[in-house]
Amino acid sequence: MKKENGSPITFYTMGVAILFLAGFFLLVVFGAQTYRKVAEGQEQNNRIRALMSYLSTCVRAGDSADAVRMIEGPNGGSPMLVVADGDSGYAIRIYLEDGRLLEEYGSLEEAPDSSEAQEIGRTESFEVQKLAEGTYAVTTDAGRTIFSVRGRQAAEVAADEQ
Repeated sequence: MKKENGSPITFYTMGVAILFLAGFFLLVVFGAQTYRKVAEGQEQNNRIRALMSYLSTCVRAGDSADAVRMIEGPNGGSPMLVVADGDSGYAIRIYLEDGRLLEEYGSLEEAPDSSEAQEIGRTESFEVQKLAEGTYAVTTDAGRTIFSVRGRQAAEVAADEQ
């Protein structure tokens, strides 16, 4: 008996198998692209949240009477957020320089030195606003966070009780 290699059923079966294989590869490619986009979006969201919560945490960590204030940034730039470390004469200074949000711990008497500062994150804008007594708003590319300093209020209550 002679075997037929070119029968229509063989071509049909091979065609269906190739079609399923092509569909499977397209599904894998599209799924990988979608996953990458979702992962990139989540990573960007995490960076934004980390930056804003870090700023809020810095302020709350040094929350004592008259510890938080804003002053003019280095070289007349954007404002600098200063969180004094008690009565030690040292403070955490947060400011923007060349698209980088920097944090520096140093003496309040010395000028900020960006070579000694640590980069918190990248942003094109950094604004500090005093909204009310003890309430500040910090705005960056990542968004806006509002915080209240409780140390000042505690000091005022203690002064009123005496």
